[in-house]
Amino acid sequence: MPKVTIREDDCKGCSLCVVACPKKILKLSDRLNQKGYHPSECVSPEACIGCAFCARMCPDCVITVEK
Repeated sequence: MPKVTIREDDCKGCSLCVVACPKKILKLSDRLNQKGYHPSECVSPEACIGCAFCARMCPDCVITVEK
């Protein structure tokens, strides 16, 4: 099963990964990170197909996908 890891304290909440995910398993969190942004979070990790579109779209490279 693929594993999505997001360095939440470095995420700026741009939501490009949320839009890019074909399975729609990412969303912006309701809580704030250390920098005052709503970071992305994976809400259904079991549904991840490991495509890594989210990681490729992230301008700050804070997402990794392990297969």
